[in-house]
Amino acid sequence: MGTPVNIIAGSHVWVEDPEVAWIHGQVAKITGQEAEIERCDGKKVVTKLSKLYPKDTEAPAGGVDDMTKLSYLHEPGVLENLRIRYELNEIYTYTGNILIAINPFQRLPHLYNQHMMQQYKGAPFGELSPHVFAVADVAYRAMIHEGKSNSILVSGESGAGKTETTKMLMQYLAFLGGRAATEGRTVEQQVLESNPVLEAFGNAKTVRNNNSSRFGKFVEIQFDKQGRISGAAIRTYLLERSRVCQVSDPERNYHCFYLLCAAPKEEIEKYKLDHPKSFHYLNQSKCYELVGVSDAHDYLATRRAMDVVGISKAEQEAIFRVVAAILHLGNIDFGKGKEIDSSIPKDNKAKFHLNTTAELLMCDPVALEDALCKRVMITPEEVIKRSLDPLSAAVSRDGLAKTIYSRLFDWLVDKINKSIGQDPKSKCLIGVLDIYGFESFKHNSFEQFCINYTNEKLQQHFNQHVFKMEQEEYTKEEINWSYIEFVDNQDVLDLIEKKPGGIVALLDEACMFPKSTHETFSNKLYQTFKNNKRFIKPKLSRTNFTIAHYAGEVQYQSDQFLDKNKDYMVPEHQDLLSASNCSFVAGLFPPIPEETTKSSKFSSIGSRFKLQLQSLMETLNATEPHYVRCVKPNNLLKPAIFENQNIMQQLRCGGVLEAIRISCAGYPTRRAFFEFINRFGLLAPEVLEGSYDEKLVCKRILEKKGINGFQLGKTKVFLRAGQMAELDAHRAEVLSTAARIIQRRTRTHVARKHLIALREATIYMQSFCRGRLACKLYVHLKREAAAVKIQRNARRYQASKAYNILHRSVLVIQTGLRAMDARNKFRFRRQTKAATIIQARWRCHRASSFYRKLKRGTILAQCRLRGRIAKRELRKLKMAARETGALKEAKDKLEKQLEELTWRLQLEKRLRIDLEEAKAQEIAKLQNLMEEMQKKVDETNALLVKEREAAKKAIEEAPPVIKETPVYVEDTKKLESLKEEVDSLKASLQNERETSEDLRKKYAEAQESSEERRVKLEETEKRVHQLQESLHRLEEKMNNVESENKVLRQQAVSIAPNKFLSGRSRSIIQRSDSGHHVLSDPKMHVDLHSPSFSEADDKPQKSLNEKQQENQELLILCVSQHLGFTSNKPIAACIIYKCLLQWRSFEVERTSVFDRIIQTIGHAIEKIQDNNDMLAYWLSNSSTLLLLLQRTLKATGAAGMTPLRRRSSSASLFGRMSQSFRGTPQGVNLSFVNSVPGGVETLRQVEAKYPALLFKQQLTAYVEKIYGMIRDNLKKEISPLLGLCIQAPRTSRASLVKGSSRSVANTPAQQALIAHWQGIVKSLGTFLDTLKANHVPPFLVRKVFTQIFSFINVQLFNSLLLRRECCSFSNGEYVKAGLAELETWCKNATDEYAGSAWDELKHIRQAIGFLVIHQKPKKTLDEISHNLCPVLSIQQLYRISTMYWDDKYGTHSVSSDVISNMRVLMTEDSNNAVSNSFLLDDDSSIPFSVDEISKSMEQIDISDVEPPAQIRENSGFSFLLPRIE
Repeated sequence: MGTPVNIIAGSHVWVEDPEVAWIHGQVAKITGQEAEIERCDGKKVVTKLSKLYPKDTEAPAGGVDDMTKLSYLHEPGVLENLRIRYELNEIYTYTGNILIAINPFQRLPHLYNQHMMQQYKGAPFGELSPHVFAVADVAYRAMIHEGKSNSILVSGESGAGKTETTKMLMQYLAFLGGRAATEGRTVEQQVLESNPVLEAFGNAKTVRNNNSSRFGKFVEIQFDKQGRISGAAIRTYLLERSRVCQVSDPERNYHCFYLLCAAPKEEIEKYKLDHPKSFHYLNQSKCYELVGVSDAHDYLATRRAMDVVGISKAEQEAIFRVVAAILHLGNIDFGKGKEIDSSIPKDNKAKFHLNTTAELLMCDPVALEDALCKRVMITPEEVIKRSLDPLSAAVSRDGLAKTIYSRLFDWLVDKINKSIGQDPKSKCLIGVLDIYGFESFKHNSFEQFCINYTNEKLQQHFNQHVFKMEQEEYTKEEINWSYIEFVDNQDVLDLIEKKPGGIVALLDEACMFPKSTHETFSNKLYQTFKNNKRFIKPKLSRTNFTIAHYAGEVQYQSDQFLDKNKDYMVPEHQDLLSASNCSFVAGLFPPIPEETTKSSKFSSIGSRFKLQLQSLMETLNATEPHYVRCVKPNNLLKPAIFENQNIMQQLRCGGVLEAIRISCAGYPTRRAFFEFINRFGLLAPEVLEGSYDEKLVCKRILEKKGINGFQLGKTKVFLRAGQMAELDAHRAEVLSTAARIIQRRTRTHVARKHLIALREATIYMQSFCRGRLACKLYVHLKREAAAVKIQRNARRYQASKAYNILHRSVLVIQTGLRAMDARNKFRFRRQTKAATIIQARWRCHRASSFYRKLKRGTILAQCRLRGRIAKRELRKLKMAARETGALKEAKDKLEKQLEELTWRLQLEKRLRIDLEEAKAQEIAKLQNLMEEMQKKVDETNALLVKEREAAKKAIEEAPPVIKETPVYVEDTKKLESLKEEVDSLKASLQNERETSEDLRKKYAEAQESSEERRVKLEETEKRVHQLQESLHRLEEKMNNVESENKVLRQQAVSIAPNKFLSGRSRSIIQRSDSGHHVLSDPKMHVDLHSPSFSEADDKPQKSLNEKQQENQELLILCVSQHLGFTSNKPIAACIIYKCLLQWRSFEVERTSVFDRIIQTIGHAIEKIQDNNDMLAYWLSNSSTLLLLLQRTLKATGAAGMTPLRRRSSSASLFGRMSQSFRGTPQGVNLSFVNSVPGGVETLRQVEAKYPALLFKQQLTAYVEKIYGMIRDNLKKEISPLLGLCIQAPRTSRASLVKGSSRSVANTPAQQALIAHWQGIVKSLGTFLDTLKANHVPPFLVRKVFTQIFSFINVQLFNSLLLRRECCSFSNGEYVKAGLAELETWCKNATDEYAGSAWDELKHIRQAIGFLVIHQKPKKTLDEISHNLCPVLSIQQLYRISTMYWDDKYGTHSVSSDVISNMRVLMTEDSNNAVSNSFLLDDDSSIPFSVDEISKSMEQIDISDVEPPAQIRENSGFSFLLPRIE
């Protein structure tokens, strides 16, 4: 609170305002105990100093997440902090361990998704941003660790979001404790599904809310020993029973009455209902409908909810029959009877409703009338039946209605609890209390009295809890707190509930006297409590009274207190309804034992209310409480509207301000030592020299300024109220003095600089002016000389100009006169010619008109004559048309014409087809002829070549002189004859070509008719072609997979389902003497299970099987050991591949060697799950073996192997193995080919059988599994370090004051924190060395580090967004330095192993870059979103911008315009569920496929791999030895 000491002129303060509660201003001047304030809206006000509160001008722009961190803990400070956070969509704020939740009135799905739950799971309270999940997590952890039940009290007025908060609490508890499903529905779902039923029968419209809960609900979530949810129960308290009979305007009765009146027509007729205004219990208020709410729709929704919670159709009908009966019961009016003080139904309408009520309740109408109008008094001598007057009968009627409704509500709650299911063995529970808040209206009756009594009781519990938390805080910090006073409201509770003189007791006493009225009751209160400071008697009323509650004074109207308090159960009513023919109604009123009836006393709603409240408090006292205060920011129920007065009232009613008063009674201001030094170190800079103890420095600063009464804890400074403002005043004075010195020095420097500049400017101006004067004199002389010359030339020009004008004028006049004479002559000639033309045209027109008239008359006469002739002809034609013969003739004629046309069409089609066929035949003949001609030419050429060769040979052999000339002549003749023959062939070929060309032309003309159709089909053909290409590509990709699946389907038909491993192959190739595997007939097919095998062959076969088994055993034994590497190749993988290829295991239908290899790998990795070295060894072997199989095997019927489909995770191994382990069918044949000696060193394609394909699938799954285990191990190793790397070390105040720039590792604490980054780098380096040492393929290494860096990016980025203390400037510098270490590591690792790992850190890199950039307010949204942080979404940028705080230079975040634009964009994207989430998700999928591994790895030469010693010595493995050339 402000005092004259710490509020001075210029101080920033809060001043009261009737409209906005508190408004910011600055003190202009102080006069005595008053101050003149200049408010931020420009107005000036004068107020007392005692009513002012100081404002913290250095508060964070985004507010604080815990209001105990406020420098000034008072009402305006709390209100301003909530407003700032609400504008930033930060709806949750702590006050100590109390959570304040402001209803945003909009969906914020990113706050409640699965990832957010994971973040808060196990996180210490207060480490992350405030959230309802944090409260639930604290309650759950306390229950698990301490074994004590906990409770979460959710309070607030109607519309504040209590139900939604309760829903989120239950969802998070279900997330922590597992989900115990019942009939497919989880426990929290069942509890939430019961809400519509409870709201229909327990909610009503009040003055402030259209759906106000008129009962308290305590949801018990029960847990078993393992911490899993095992059951739940709903306990209801304090149902407002009086509302059934009495409703004040503009409120409504319970929803169920209006829902039933809006039911379907058949329901209304069945229950004989009408509009709500026709029923007495509903028409007391003029409000029958709610704006925007359909009662008919809600009725159907309620019926569906009843189905969900397990209420049968018969029970639903009975429930609504009872509800209708209550409405009819309220319309039974009573009049005076024949006897004195007796009553009967007033009229026929009352009798109708009486009979209807009896019909619905299935009881006797006469008995019902007697139960309402008469009372039976039992005496020892006789039974006396007494009549009731009309007023008493009405009271009896209302009592019956309230009792029926109360029993019905209790039955519904019991039914819902049975549907949910409770755990009787549960010893721990977490209760969630959802109850109405404090109410203060213009008219407050008995209901508000009970509600406020409840809130007083809960407030006392709340105060005790807050005081307890204060004590725990002081004890933790080891300070003295024994003298702190505790504000209690026990006096108000004594006023209400104390016996025998409390208000409730006096009300019960008044109700027991028949002649008591509200006036006598009020007078009794006035007399009893006239000296009670909490009880106030109004001056202008005789029946009202006022109680000073913790939240303010409330005036109650006692007019209906007596009627609303009466609650005794009349025996006649009990007997009547327990004897009902309806089992449901009778079940609501079970028979009461006689002992209970005799011992029963007067019962009232107030006393029952008091007992239920005591039961609730006992339950709460047995649990550890946690508080959630829900606040409604405005009465319009719209987002982004913050009404200060409304929220202040809710904070006051919710006890938050009371908790602040409790804190102010002790030490409201608490600051950590380093924060205190950062803020007030400048008050005593001398104590900050060198190294110092923070606690001692804080003490010296306070003592220097004369502050008394403070306390120093272990880690914090505790200040009394007002001391923080006093320190701020001293701080402001020091800063003002420093500012004045700086201003004085700066002004001196500016003035001297201005003087020197002025002197230099003066000298320059003087020289410039003298130069300008000389120039002007020269210009003047020059102008005089020029003027004389200009005058002379001007006079000469004027004389010449006058002469020329006179000459031109004479010429113009002459020309005009001559032209006028010529025009007159021309005009006379033109008029004469025009008259002649007009006369000729008129005479022509007159003759033409006469001719046209004569022609029209002639034509008219001809037309009339022809018309008469045509009419005669028409009559004849009509007579002829009536004859049938004429019609038939015409029809036959038309049919003949049609047949002729059809025949012609078919003939033309046939001719066209024949023509096309003839053309095709002719073209084929010509082509054949051309081919024959070409053959003849080729033969002739070949013969010519042969002749030439023979001639040359003959010339060489014969004598040269004798044989020379004949041979030449002979050859020449032959050549000439051949040439002639060729020429003739060419001529005939040319003729044929011409003929063919003519035919081609004719054929082209014939094709023109079909050209249009081809054009139309082109687009369709293109589309079909595209689809065929796509289909062809898919077929190529799936070819091998289909072949494998075909083999699997064919062989899975006859397999026994319980077989896991395939049987041992009984077909072994016979060994020859040379030791090679050969067959006598390479085409022979051996049937494994054929009976043709003789018994004589069994013994050799068995010996071969045993030998093969021994070799397999030796191979498995050898492989299970660490064999190492040779020439960067894993020995185990190469040996396995060579053996399988030599034994032809890939080509057999049944073998167990594959299963044994897989089992060996599985057993090996199960034992070494945390040993990265061994895992890397097996990853290298399995990936190498898989690569060899990928390049060797091809499925039967396929040309090669296509890549396997990418798997989502390594967990798919066990699903594939369980589906793939099958035996081979009976009667499968094996086909072998001769092996090539020594050919195992070269990779060749092998037709793979079923076991080989299965082995490849299993091996692929194991590669994925080992990869995932290695990746997850590294994640586990660096996860603890990442949690320490996100927050920077606290820099000392000395370095900030002196402005020194020390190195990052200047202090031991900083050195330790830097070690965390270095630890991550060391882990990455060690891991890389391990992978390199085991020769893991670089492709897999790159994938591992890419996912690891993505994991680092996700963890650091999410932590940054969830923890406000991390979004600071210094923290950004620290993380940036750590990221530089990772960048250096990536460069040292080279692209071969690091790949694109550095790019995976793009989110955290851009976020950190935003934190450390200067001049943020000058940046626009476009620059931020496109240049600085293009990867970050608007939601992420908004959260970083609002959470940012500069702890180094004190600068601000981005401008308010940028924040507003971000908020607009977020609102536009609010419908997108994805964009609403600002957190990143970690990708744990397998980021590669077999085909990618195959493409990334080079060819492997396995010829030089040396086998181990134990195999080398065995003759059965001689093929593994390298061949000696």
